[in-house]
Formats: sequence, structure tokens, C-alpha cells
Amino acid sequence: MERSLGGRPGYRSLFRTPEFAPLFVATAAHTAAQTVSGLALGTLVYRATNSPLLSALSMFGPSLAQVLGATLLLSGSDRLRARAALTGISLSFAAGTAVLALPGLPIAALFGVVLALGLVASLGGGVRWGLLNEILTKDGYLLGRSVFNMMSGIMQITGYAAGGVLVAVLSPRASLLLATVLYLTAALVLRLGLTARPPRAAGRPSVTATWRTNAVLWSARPRRLTYLGLWIPNGLIVGCESLYVSYAPDAAGTLFACAALGMLAGDVTVGRLLPGPVRTRLATPLLVLLAAPYAVFALRPAVPLAAVCVTLASVGFGASLVQQERLMALTPDELSGHALGLHSAGMLTMQGVGAALAGSVAQLTSPATGMTAMAVASLAVTLALATAGRRAAGAHGGRASRTAAD
Repeated sequence: MERSLGGRPGYRSLFRTPEFAPLFVATAAHTAAQTVSGLALGTLVYRATNSPLLSALSMFGPSLAQVLGATLLLSGSDRLRARAALTGISLSFAAGTAVLALPGLPIAALFGVVLALGLVASLGGGVRWGLLNEILTKDGYLLGRSVFNMMSGIMQITGYAAGGVLVAVLSPRASLLLATVLYLTAALVLRLGLTARPPRAAGRPSVTATWRTNAVLWSARPRRLTYLGLWIPNGLIVGCESLYVSYAPDAAGTLFACAALGMLAGDVTVGRLLPGPVRTRLATPLLVLLAAPYAVFALRPAVPLAAVCVTLASVGFGASLVQQERLMALTPDELSGHALGLHSAGMLTMQGVGAALAGSVAQLTSPATGMTAMAVASLAVTLALATAGRRAAGAHGGRASRTAAD
């Protein structure tokens, strides 16, 4: 892979790598579709029910289905053909989103569809990021993933801004139809742009294989702590995001766009600007940054101050790049897709849990109180995991010293 100054892979070399560009474009279309449809769905449900809980669950509740995928389907991340699997996922989302746009669809049926889509999506993270890890060299994965994260931030900024306009000018259902077209575009790009690669691992996908590999990945304490750090603080803060619609119904698109802008800034900084030795020490400080600004919501700030807090906090999402780099360093190559799929499924599951918790607190109190509670919980978990990590490192160092002395 071509390298830039300092010996690190450059952005141009990524797009010259076969299959990177079509995977990138298709993922961009898929992300834009999720952004537009999520805002439309949350608005549609809030208008119909006036419930912060149901609005939050309509946007992030489908992530709860990821726990079923992590339990039953993840062995397919390395055992399915990537092109066929990713194309099928985008087509499924196109069909499901078209159903959601049907007039008069009961709320119960709506939630049934979005939960089914969440189950289908549980395979997507493992297949997509396992393929990216296969396409790029070892030292190119972090930069490649940061580019995808930056794209996600840009698509979310654009999608939430456009989605807010579409919802206001047209209707939530028109926005859902636009998302359907974007999903179909993603499927077409994947089918035409990717090659028919063989699976990374032999054997058929099965529940038994999923459980067995999950047990292997979970058996090492360093990986366990890394997974928990990837899942819980992130998920609780997404709970804060799930309350944007009920906190500021007329400015939710603005808050979502500001969150995406902050995430983009964090990914650029961590993925490209920081040297490796500095980057590896920033996971905990970034997770603290991810939660701390949301404490300001205890004062029920106006939208301009809320937007500043949201932007600043979302820079902390850059912690996930540091944690993913560590996860890949701790994982054998043949399990990379499954390991990344477990990360993705667990993260999305916790986002659904965070949305449910935040929505429940908001239902009983207020959206501002729900955001504050999630921020405090995220800070507590981050500090607890940092303490556990230091103790584990100290114990490992002590054993190493005794072994050397012997």
C-alpha cells in the first residue's frame, strides 16, 4: 500500500485499493438511508404517540435485536460470501423501509418491522468490517476505518439536515421512500463493485459455531475489557441522542447534525492527526469527554448551547477507533470478522438498551433529566473500566516480573 509522509498509509492509497471505493460508496448510501429514515421514523412515532420512550425506541430500539444476532448469527460474518451477504442486507432494508412508509401502518406492526430489520443488520457489521480488514493491510485498517467513520459523520450531518427539511416540507413517509431508494442504490453498488470472494473461514454458519467463537473471544480478560469499553459508555450516550426529538422537536435535526459534526472531528483527529503512542493513551479521556458535556442538560439549556454541548461531546466517539485498534491487536486474523461483528452487535445492542433506559427516565421525568442520568452513568462505567484495566495491567506485570526472577 502506498504510504504518505512518516510511513503511514495515505488516503489516496486507500481509494486505489481494489474494492475499497465500492464498499465505501455503498456504505455511504446505506448510512444516509439509515439517517434519513431514523429521523423520519422517530418524528412519525412521536407525532402519533407523543411518547419520548416510543420515539426513542423507534429510532434506536431495533438495535436491541442485535443481541439475538450476536447469539445466533455471527458465525456468518466469516463464513458467508461478503458480496452476497451485504447486497442481501441492503435489499432487505429497502423492502422493510418501503413497508414502513405505508399509510395507516399500526404502531405495533411498525415496531415488528424495525425489530426484524435490526436482526438482519446484526450480520452487517461483521461482514462489512471483516471485508475491510481483508481488503486492507494490517497497518491500513485503522486509517481505513477512520475514513469510514468520517464518511458516516458527513452522511449523518447531510442526512439529518436534509431529513429535517424533508420531514418539515414533505412528510416523514416521503423521507422513508427516499431512504428506500438509497438502500437500493447501496445494493446495486455492492453487487457490481465487489468481487465474489470466498468466505474467510470454512464451514457453515451455525448457532453452535457462533457460541463457540463468542466464548473464545470472551475468554481473554483484555478482550473482555475492550469489548465492555466499546459497548457500554457509547450505548449510554446514544441514549442521550435518542431524546433529541422529545427534547427539541423542532430542532432535533440540528442536534443530530451537530453530533455528527463532533464525531467527524474526533475521527479525523484520532485516525489521522495523532501519533500512535499518543493515540493509545487517549481512550479513557475521550470517553470522559463523550459524557461530560451532557451534564449541562441538567440546566435545560436552549438549543444553541445544547448544540455546542452535543458537538463537543461527540468528539469523544473517537475513542472507538483506539479501542478497535486494540481489539484487532488482540484477535487472530481468522476471527477478525466475527470479532468485529461481536463489537458491532454488542455496541448496537447497548445503544438500544441506552435508548430504552433514557426513554424510560424521560417518560417519568423529562428528556433533560434522562440525558443527565445517562451521562452520569456513562462516566461511572468509564472510570470503573479504567480502574479495572489498570489493575489487570498491574497484575500482569507482577506475574511477568516473578517469572523473570525465577
